[in-house]
Amino acid sequence: MMKISTHLMFERGSAQMSTVQNNLTQTQAKLAQGKQVINASDAPDQAASIQRLKSILNRQDSYQSSLNTVKNRLQGEESTLQSVSDLLVRAKEVAVQGANDTLNPGDRKALATEMQALRDQMLSLANTKDSNGNYLFAGSRVKQPAFSEDSSGVPIYKGDQTRMNVRVGEQRSIPINRTGTDAFVPVARTDTDGTSVGVGFFKVIDDLVAGLNGSKGADVRRGVGELDNLQQGVSLAQAEVGTNLNVVDQQTAVIEDTTLNLKTTLSSIEDLDYASAITKMNQQMLSLEAAQSSFAKVSKLSLFNFIN
Repeated sequence: MMKISTHLMFERGSAQMSTVQNNLTQTQAKLAQGKQVINASDAPDQAASIQRLKSILNRQDSYQSSLNTVKNRLQGEESTLQSVSDLLVRAKEVAVQGANDTLNPGDRKALATEMQALRDQMLSLANTKDSNGNYLFAGSRVKQPAFSEDSSGVPIYKGDQTRMNVRVGEQRSIPINRTGTDAFVPVARTDTDGTSVGVGFFKVIDDLVAGLNGSKGADVRRGVGELDNLQQGVSLAQAEVGTNLNVVDQQTAVIEDTTLNLKTTLSSIEDLDYASAITKMNQQMLSLEAAQSSFAKVSKLSLFNFIN
């Protein structure tokens, strides 16, 4: 009977100290990591909520990354189109000057040289790349130039008409590219027989250069009017880019607000209340010390103490 009681006493004392020690260790681990839940098994429901919130936050980070990519491309398009617009303004000035009947052929040839330089600058801008080396205005064919000159030197659009969208929210997508024909819009030209045909952006300027070189007043005057159409097309593309940039800014604000709310909620579930945890740890340390002291005293007691 004495052996059974002593064994039971030691077993219960040891189990009690082990429980207190484990609780203290767990509290110390929480303090070290600053988290309420260390192991999912400690609080399954709370751990599941934490994982769900972290998953949503990761998606928000992905959307923000996509927004940054879209914004960089749009800003590149905006800057490029503004440069093209400025060049078209100068081209219009040159064309108007060339349409003056008082100019001689030599003067028009000099203007043609400047017009050619403006055209080459615009062609270079049409083949602008983004920071990743992708052509801005080639549609989905981002690895090849948007415009290439054919055997006769006429720039031809080599991209496609694909408009790609990128998801930037749970229910929101934004276009990430622009086709060359959306930015460098062809014009409708009426031939001498009254037939309307489409003429490419750069073909308009090439014909204007040829008109200046050949001192063909009618071709130059036609080019003056067609330059207005080219400018209108670029302006519409700029307006669309500006609208998309506003959408990006608005969606960025939405994601920032959503992320802040999610982080606040996550913090309330996951982050540790240090004041409460420290108080709890001190209580557990006192409990452990008390249990150890009690066990040490009780373990020394036996029937021989009373006999003696």
